[in-house]
Amino acid sequence: MTQSSVHGEGTRSGAARRARGAGGGAPDEDGPGTGGGRGAGHGNGRRSGRRRSGRRHRALRWSATTLAVLILGTAGAGYLYYQHLNGNIEKGERSSGDSKARRTEPNAAGQTPLNILLIGSDSRNSDENVKLGGSRANRGNPPLGDVQMLIHLAADRKSAAVVSIPRDTRVDIPECTDPDSGRTYPATNDIINVSLARGGAGCTLATWQNLTGVYIDHWMTIDFAGVVQMADAVGGVEVCVNQNVWDRPLPGVPGGSGLKMEAGRKKVKGEQALQWLRTRHAWGSDLLRARAQHMYMNSMIRTLKQQSVFTDTGRLMDLAEAATKSLTVSEEIGSVKKLYDLGMQLKTVPTDRITMTTLPTDEDPQDRNHLVPAADAEKVWAMVRDDVSFDAKGGDGKGSAAKDGDAKDRGGSGAEGGAPSSAGGSPESPGDSAASDAEIGVLVQNATRSATLGPVDGRANAVAEELARQGFTRAAPDTSAAVSEERTAVRYPSAELEADARRVAEALGIPSSSVKRSTEVSGVTVVVGADWREGAAYPEQKKPEAGDLPEDADALNGSDTSKCMDVYKPYRW
Repeated sequence: MTQSSVHGEGTRSGAARRARGAGGGAPDEDGPGTGGGRGAGHGNGRRSGRRRSGRRHRALRWSATTLAVLILGTAGAGYLYYQHLNGNIEKGERSSGDSKARRTEPNAAGQTPLNILLIGSDSRNSDENVKLGGSRANRGNPPLGDVQMLIHLAADRKSAAVVSIPRDTRVDIPECTDPDSGRTYPATNDIINVSLARGGAGCTLATWQNLTGVYIDHWMTIDFAGVVQMADAVGGVEVCVNQNVWDRPLPGVPGGSGLKMEAGRKKVKGEQALQWLRTRHAWGSDLLRARAQHMYMNSMIRTLKQQSVFTDTGRLMDLAEAATKSLTVSEEIGSVKKLYDLGMQLKTVPTDRITMTTLPTDEDPQDRNHLVPAADAEKVWAMVRDDVSFDAKGGDGKGSAAKDGDAKDRGGSGAEGGAPSSAGGSPESPGDSAASDAEIGVLVQNATRSATLGPVDGRANAVAEELARQGFTRAAPDTSAAVSEERTAVRYPSAELEADARRVAEALGIPSSSVKRSTEVSGVTVVVGADWREGAAYPEQKKPEAGDLPEDADALNGSDTSKCMDVYKPYRW
């Protein structure tokens, strides 16, 4: 994947630089390692300068948020208590960044998918968070979003998909304005967890929308203290290891969660549940840690469905109290009633229709401790945009009223052609009209080389000539060396060129989901990828089918109780 050479900007805050540390990553309680890489978790020690304790509790955040949503569905046993719970909930702007994703159009039955972004914050802005997260020197610094997961609830509400993005994945972060301070942060190319420090959760949401082409309805965040409160309320959750595990410091590899348990199945709770979720070295990598977290979360959901949480009034009130104090949510869902409605929708999904995945990634060629989205990542996002179920039991999205790849409606579902308001999220009208075709400057790059095939000579010339034939007389091929890109894209550097970029895409038959703002171009740029090796018109792409996930998405079904974690040999006992 072609990446920007722009990594930041001169006005970057000292806090943000400290947050990245020498390796550019986020705090790591476990000590130095490979960061988001695919190695055995030992790395070269570059990340030892970061706030190491940030990992300690973030693993529970998504599971705690899911629990909170379910619990809040039956809270509010009286008006005063209802008002009390409402007063506990903190709220913030839905979007604080430059993003123009459109809401998904209803399908033929009038149903619309629901997308919720879950963010685990490493904030240390309270005594309790400092106590739990350590790194007292970082108190007051802008928090990082170390856990980021998108929940996609299907339009028919019969299935749910979860996609995690590793915290050290390098992406384009748009211009964002912090709703509290009013400070505006320019667009940059950086690892995704710093987006939270550049305008709050609304900036992280905008970053996800630009990356995925998916309109995100709501966000939720939870911090260390909230994680602990909610995790303690869950009780025991069953986990499984294939060998005895002890995640401890080893010579040359400091840190470790302290998890020590025998092979087999066991219910973990309290401190041991925390140890399970923060273990990295004993599994071998951050990506395998995500798998262990997904296994825990699926087990927790099954446990909650089996318990009498929703009929035990005393316990329910305690859980609702903890939940409302733990969450910060986007303002349009900032009441118990709205969270109740949301919880009821999530509660109806059967466990065998819940699929948890991790975004396919490759090692970042610019920094081995970081990641970049792999070619298969676009397939995952296409399934979300088209509401294609991640499990094979569901639909294929054919009921949608508007398709991303439909050349007749380039501004349809999942496109970035209509800006949501910062509060309510409803799309606005498109931006400025495109210039006349003859006035639009277009650079065409040959990126047809792939992992298995060499470049196709002359593709940039051929596409530039096709554009000229259609009246884009300022189209020209890029004469620099051929690059590599799995999928064709049209990129533009700033908002005023968006309409021009969409017009070029329309002329070539490129779907609107492939039109993206990017810091790595200086004008409208057509990147001819490995998926367009011949012909004047962009070839029609095969639509994903239900259950057709990439293998490297590491999918885990919510009803699967057979999975156990393998232990990396140095951490067996």
